[in-house]
Amino acid sequence: MSARPGLLAVWRIRGRKSLRGLRGIRGPQSIRWRLTLVYSGLFVVAGAVLLALTYALMSERGEQTSMTRPDVPPGEWGAGAPAVQGYVREQLVAQRSDQLHQLFVESGVALGVMVLASLVLGWLMAGRVLAPLRSMTGAVRRISADALHRRLAVAGPADELKDLADTFDDLLARLEGAFEAQRRFVANASHELRTPLTLQQAVIDVALADPGADAETLRAACLRVRAAGLEQERLIEALLTLALSQRGVPEREFVDLAVVAGELLPDGGPRVSAELSPAALVGDPRLIGRLVSNLVENAVRHNVPSGEGGWVSVWTGVVDGRACLRVVNSGPVVPGDQVGVLFEPFRGVGAERVRARGRAREGSGLGLSIVAAIAAAHGGVVEARARGEGGLWVEVLFPPPPPENQPLRRLRSGGSGAAPPSSDGNG
Repeated sequence: MSARPGLLAVWRIRGRKSLRGLRGIRGPQSIRWRLTLVYSGLFVVAGAVLLALTYALMSERGEQTSMTRPDVPPGEWGAGAPAVQGYVREQLVAQRSDQLHQLFVESGVALGVMVLASLVLGWLMAGRVLAPLRSMTGAVRRISADALHRRLAVAGPADELKDLADTFDDLLARLEGAFEAQRRFVANASHELRTPLTLQQAVIDVALADPGADAETLRAACLRVRAAGLEQERLIEALLTLALSQRGVPEREFVDLAVVAGELLPDGGPRVSAELSPAALVGDPRLIGRLVSNLVENAVRHNVPSGEGGWVSVWTGVVDGRACLRVVNSGPVVPGDQVGVLFEPFRGVGAERVRARGRAREGSGLGLSIVAAIAAAHGGVVEARARGEGGLWVEVLFPPPPPENQPLRRLRSGGSGAAPPSSDGNG
């Protein structure tokens, strides 16, 4: 009785192994086998059709064989001619039947032999055709997140396999750029978030280390800690806005750029001139408001120092049926090859872009990055150029809006739903 559980366990183990073995018996799963079967199947079909046509032609030709003797007239055959003729006809029919049967059997055997040969040849040819694909598969397996600089670099004629390899190389290049940008973004964000924390800790440590600190000293320390906390809050809000805009636009409604820009024009700072014509688009009004706010704030912040005649120009309108926002400002000269850098997170061009003195807050370095992300989420395009006399020229084009009779909420002039101005300009 005690041995039965052990035997039962052994039987279960063997049974599971046998079941796994049966599950492993499947049809040909590799593309090489499938190509081989396709080649062989096509050969079988073509051979069978050829055999059938040959058999039909030979059978028809045998039935049309003449029974007359060309050298003896029918009248000279004699009295026994009909019997002889019938006998000869029967023999010819039997002989023709035997020949057709022999032809059919021999052709079938030949077809079977050629089917086996086609399997071998199909296997070899499929392997030769798929050899570049196996090489690419091995190269792809050796590529990891730490080796995205590798490429397939397939040489040869411009066929489908080379197009596939080139497309994969382009994908690897984009992935490498995305990974590098992500690493740089994480490093910069960590640095930006660590700076206020370090400041807060230093202020608290200094206040605690002073044995004679009075209420006024502690109050000043608390105010500095609060200011550092607000800076962290603004940075985190900018990061959340950037992440939200990169995910896409979940809700869309009609937005008038002229209404949004009119509500977000700054009151102080450089001279602001606005030419706001109606420009309708479909999108998230909060994100559109952040885009307009960041562009205007960036133009105001990175301008010439106060009192030197700085200016900002804001224009909205329709260009080729597309809503357009254009912001131009004076300011320090920006190198033309450095304009694209301004749209990367936490990137700037150094001392060339002088921040205006006396501003209470500096930019977080995400303003133009958020602008580019919001425009991309709405299917728009951002174009920026450096002005030779100083400053930037930035234009954002949005896709044409759909007809207004579609089920979208119409944005009224009385409430644009735009987000309030936020100092997320590129610092």
